[in-house]
Amino acid sequence: MSVDQIFEKLEKNFNADAAQGLDLVFQFDIEGDKSYNLVINDGTCKLNDGAHADPSVTLIMNAETLEGIVSGETDGMQAFMAGQLRAEGDMMLATKLGELFNMG
Repeated sequence: MSVDQIFEKLEKNFNADAAQGLDLVFQFDIEGDKSYNLVINDGTCKLNDGAHADPSVTLIMNAETLEGIVSGETDGMQAFMAGQLRAEGDMMLATKLGELFNMG
């Protein structure tokens, strides 16, 4: 699965109810690939290519880790503890990904 396809799947799994009243930007820097950002705004989700000027949190990982997290095979917290996932910015927001997107 390409990184583009993984993000398409992530976008389809968006849980709008969990995002009511939120205004967040998740920046994804995929090692050896592109950067993407997901803009969550009051129940909506928009996927954009490239870096965002002011992300709430930046998640840095390789494509394999991303695919594992989106498919539900990899626990995000375990990936973080194992050093497969790095986060910059508001670390607590990274834990919200599981609520905002139905993984697996």
